Amino acid sequence: MLPARNKRIESIDLLRGTVMIIMALDHVRDYFHKDAYLYDPTDLAHTSAFVFFTRWITHFCAPVFTFLAGVSARLQSFGKSRKELSFFLMTRGIWLMLAELLIVTLGWTFNPFYSVLILQVIWAIGVSMVSLSLLIRLPQPAILAIGLLLIFGHNLLDGIHVPGNTPGAFLWSFLHDRSIFTEDHVTFLVGYPVLPWIGIMAAGYSAGELYHREYDPARRKRVLIWLGLGAIATFILIRAINIYGDRSHWSAQDTPLFTLLSFLNTTKYPPSLLYILMTLGPALLFLAFGEVTLNRFTSKVAVFGRVPMFYYVLHIFLIHALAIVVAASTGYRWQDMVSLTTWVTDVPGLKGYGFSLPIVYLIWIGVMIVLYPFSKRYDIYKRSHREKWWLSYF
Repeated sequence: MLPARNKRIESIDLLRGTVMIIMALDHVRDYFHKDAYLYDPTDLAHTSAFVFFTRWITHFCAPVFTFLAGVSARLQSFGKSRKELSFFLMTRGIWLMLAELLIVTLGWTFNPFYSVLILQVIWAIGVSMVSLSLLIRLPQPAILAIGLLLIFGHNLLDGIHVPGNTPGAFLWSFLHDRSIFTEDHVTFLVGYPVLPWIGIMAAGYSAGELYHREYDPARRKRVLIWLGLGAIATFILIRAINIYGDRSHWSAQDTPLFTLLSFLNTTKYPPSLLYILMTLGPALLFLAFGEVTLNRFTSKVAVFGRVPMFYYVLHIFLIHALAIVVAASTGYRWQDMVSLTTWVTDVPGLKGYGFSLPIVYLIWIGVMIVLYPFSKRYDIYKRSHREKWWLSYF
């Protein structure tokens, strides 16, 4: 049974903490891997299996985080009126969009003039929350139907493109077609088109019903197992057919291993149907088997899951600041690690910079060790000051 309203569900915190730890690996790789400036890690013509899977494992982060945000919204509904929940989702969504533009973008660029504005995962989650604040006024079956329609149907829009630097092109990019725009010397990187993310959050909101206090835990586990296995099986089936569900088809490669990589190499921007099934299927199984007593290690992982926004902002600033120090100490201009007009990994002056992947993993572990005490302190503060309403926004 679900405990009191303020009691955390540890399996959700554990899954969220796990994907956030993995997320940091991707960002450390961006800033420290010697090949990050040379090729896309999922480009099978240039990558290795080690590099590919280092990137691939991080694919789970954004969809799981968005899905769990929907689940958490449903948990909030058990103790709030529909009007109260709608207001909370609307205001928190707007806050997340502003935080992406003003705080997260600053962390990525260290550019106080904001000549580059980056609309990525926090932006997409914010827009999805605003959308969910309206959707929750509908009956629950309608919310689930809209979520599944967006997840399963949005790839029908893959062939639609609106060229140019026009408001119409920006709107379509915002909805479904990742792109970059420049207006009055300000560059907008629209990295996370929102339609499928809205679908993922709506599906998560519907799945949150499984955590109602009157829902039998054994039944919840069975349902999560079947949903997880069903998502994985659907992914394998649709991917094998190779017709629909991802704009990038798989193909036979020179070796069985690289053929597998091609099969797994689904599209993230925007997240294709196959990308979503591939990532959320295992996540549902994690939730099914994660309802166990936390041990010494998993309790530490769950800490990160309880302070997601704090951790997200802190880890970006920390990794970028560390990259500046490392670049300067290895013979590069520290200024080149501060992106003034472009994305950090496109700076020509950093050619040759970086380390092997094993070193990147060591840096990642070190970053997590540094982040843990700060996250722990903030977690303690949040849990001991539940009366402070603003803590639910950060």
